[in-house]
Amino acid sequence: MTRTVDDVKIGSLLRVWRKLRGISQLELALRADSSARHISFVETGRSTPSSTMVLHLAEHLDVPVRERNSLLMAAGYAPSYPETSLASPEMTTLRAGLDQLLTAYEPFPALVMDGMYDVVTANKGVGMLLDGVSGHLLQPPLNAMRLTLHPQGLAPRIRNLGEWRAHLLERMDRQAALRSSDALRGLYEEVASYPAPAGDTHTGPDGRTDEPGPAAHPYALPLRIEAGGQVLSFISTATTFNTPMDVTVSELAVETFLPADPETAAVLRAAA
Repeated sequence: MTRTVDDVKIGSLLRVWRKLRGISQLELALRADSSARHISFVETGRSTPSSTMVLHLAEHLDVPVRERNSLLMAAGYAPSYPETSLASPEMTTLRAGLDQLLTAYEPFPALVMDGMYDVVTANKGVGMLLDGVSGHLLQPPLNAMRLTLHPQGLAPRIRNLGEWRAHLLERMDRQAALRSSDALRGLYEEVASYPAPAGDTHTGPDGRTDEPGPAAHPYALPLRIEAGGQVLSFISTATTFNTPMDVTVSELAVETFLPADPETAAVLRAAA
């Protein structure tokens, strides 16, 4: 069921998301159990989808929850997903669960970030890595990307800075494209402008080198960082919520750092 309108804004937005995902009208129609003709009518403004159809198309286009609200409003409907502050009483159970998760992971580092990589909360394991970081980078909101790649942050102590920097920039670039986020793109451009190690990608800004090649990390790229006079090695994982129904929750990610070798695990346990 559709209604004809003159406003083509919703169609234009859906077309942008479809092209961003690199799929044709026919492919989207097949995914959404619709027709290419109907998708074409929606995109050209000849018809406007129902709110249910907007959300259905958004799901098959993998549109982020925040932008699904924008699509609904462009089509003349009210937003479907609330955006609740983590400080609100409704989030008490969620906050308690996250704190319990981070505490249980100690002494290994773990933190929670929002969609702009601002740190929402972190455990004591993260504190061990922050020694020597410039105070201005630790002022709230503490941004994980700035903290890691800034020359006054962790960067001087990351032994494989070239590799780790490339990994983080690729991750941010992908997220900015998936979310079509100007703010995230701006953050990417900022941290990408920070000084990069010259020459060997395994050489840090202090001139010290790490062991290059796949043999150093056979199953995943590690973060190798000096802390407490020793080189620690971590494998990172990022966890998000399944089927989030709130904008805030949809953009949260739990980042954990698993020791990549027995020596790192022993150092962290001893320090704890």
